[in-house]
Amino acid sequence: MKPISELLKAHESPAWQITPDASVFEALQKLADKGVGALLVMQSDKLVGVVSERDYTRKVALLGKNSKEIKVADIMTRDPFTVTPNTGTRACMSLMSHKKFRHLPVVENGKVLGMISIRDIMDDIIADNEQTISQLTNYINS
Repeated sequence: MKPISELLKAHESPAWQITPDASVFEALQKLADKGVGALLVMQSDKLVGVVSERDYTRKVALLGKNSKEIKVADIMTRDPFTVTPNTGTRACMSLMSHKKFRHLPVVENGKVLGMISIRDIMDDIIADNEQTISQLTNYINS
């Protein structure tokens, strides 16, 4: 089980963020531009929430609201669960699975270091399993 800090090192891009007073439309533009499914919602240097495509779908689109008139603060997940860089990937996967969310901010001493997604964790677990299979195959064949 590898710590999340290892996954953060592999990220080529920073965790994208937006302010709570931005419009949901601005958040959607940033999500599309950056090719991500969620943004950290930051006020100054403090994490105040996470906003995702799922938040938009359920709290704006399905209710027939106008994304240019609604603020991120109105739909974001406040006080999101966070993990530290030392949290293991399997513990993160379990938390995300049980709480039913797909993005997890990584925080240390109040400072946001990044955000991981369920895809990051699944890719890591698959790579780990492939490595184990390869090692076992080599052991059996030798």
